[in-house]
Amino acid sequence: MTLAIHDQRLTKPGPQNAALRDYDSVRRAIAFISDHWRAQPTIEAMADAAAVTPDELHHLFRRWAGLTPKAFMQALTLDHAKGLLRDSASVLDAALDSGLSGPGRLHDLFVTHEAMSPGEWKHGGAGMTLRYGFHPSPFGTAIVIATDRGLAGLAFADPGDEQTAFADMTRRWANATFVEDTDGTAALAQRVFDKQLWRPDQPLRVVLIGTDFEVRVWETLLKVPMGHAVSYSDIATKISNPKASRAVGAAVGRNPVSFVVPCHRALGKSGALTGYHWGITRKQAMLGWEAGQVGLH
Repeated sequence: MTLAIHDQRLTKPGPQNAALRDYDSVRRAIAFISDHWRAQPTIEAMADAAAVTPDELHHLFRRWAGLTPKAFMQALTLDHAKGLLRDSASVLDAALDSGLSGPGRLHDLFVTHEAMSPGEWKHGGAGMTLRYGFHPSPFGTAIVIATDRGLAGLAFADPGDEQTAFADMTRRWANATFVEDTDGTAALAQRVFDKQLWRPDQPLRVVLIGTDFEVRVWETLLKVPMGHAVSYSDIATKISNPKASRAVGAAVGRNPVSFVVPCHRALGKSGALTGYHWGITRKQAMLGWEAGQVGLH
């Protein structure tokens, strides 16, 4: 019943639903580009896959990511990912060594974070009240989960899959109490996706809920700058456990605060995009969107 009400709300006209429709067109175009990038498909072929006209697709991409579909296609190639990865060691070193100042500042969203106590995590969030809401984003419907201390969860879903994604998140803290609060979580959603609100004097507060090992992995991801990437083995080295690449990969996959804690910037050692909990197409969309923000095109 809750899902039916939510779906009705999404079908109403307005800027929020326009954003979801934009992402749906972009998602379909990205899926097509991902399968055919080696052939360098034409804008007409991309537009046909997205069910829009070439002009509509061109303007949509310019508005959505600040670059053309052709430039976006270039940003999604594995060669581009490998180029990012080749720079990752020195970039990550600089970020880790520079703290909060200069070009190595802590994550471009200006995040400040704290970790839940081991007891809170061990008991599955027992005694905690988590508020949640469904919000439009550049990457589909965003599920925002918050405590009174800050953002605790961020997930993504395609239309019709909102409740499945929400159930996935609730399983992480099985003993917590979840209360729907769309109005109360709207400000957090805006802080995450509105670049004008990425301000160092008002950092976004994030609460990391996980094991000590997972939190160390997520803290390392926070220091990977936008427009760059890192391998699982590099992360393992940074947390002084160089043989733990597989465990690092698992921790990256369990990141509860997607996009803000940028697990989409983690690649395989060869530069391959590998998997992403919320879908490889969405991971590609995030990397391409970020490429437009930092002018890699």
